[in-house]
Parts: sequence; structure tokens; C-alpha cells
Amino acid sequence: MPVNDVSWTRPITIRLQSGLERTFAGVYDALDFLENEWPLRFGERHQRAVKTCRGALNGTVAAVIAREAFMDACLEAGMTAGMAPLKVKQNTHPARTARLALIRI
Repeated sequence: MPVNDVSWTRPITIRLQSGLERTFAGVYDALDFLENEWPLRFGERHQRAVKTCRGALNGTVAAVIAREAFMDACLEAGMTAGMAPLKVKQNTHPARTARLALIRI
């Protein structure tokens, strides 16, 4: 991950036309994909996504706007895009939960 990358609070997973899935955790990876691996070059949403991702890396556009533009470009290109599932952090230790359940009985 480059130093100037802007991470998204929630990664995006897209299904490529080949059926494979890729997950993007930040703006830099999305921009790299848009500029170097994109199947459609001249779509309106693609151009908007490139512009907003560059703006997010420069600090002039909010990361959430770049994320939405990237998802829109994916849809325009026929790739399904969605938010990757959140990893839920467990607040208590499993053994403690079991002990508390025994105490309550």
C-alpha cells in the first residue's frame, strides 16, 4: 500500500467478467485497476471514477465519494460490486462468556 493511499472504511468486492472476485480496500488500488485493467475505457462513469479517485488521493475529494464512483463504474462495465462483509470484533473472550452463562443458571 502506497504512503498516500486513502483507505475505505469498508472494502469493496467486485465480480469480474471472468467470474473471479477482487477486493479493493482503498482508493489507490481502485485507481490502479481503473487505469490499467479496466475492460471499458470510455465510459462516463469510468472517467468520473478516475477523476474522483485522483481527487481523493490529493485530498480534495472525500473517500466515500470516490468509493461510490468506483462502484458506479463497475456497474457500468457489467461487474457486480458490493461492500465486503465487515469483520466483527468479538468484545468478550469466549471462555468468559461461557462462565457468565454458568453463573446466571
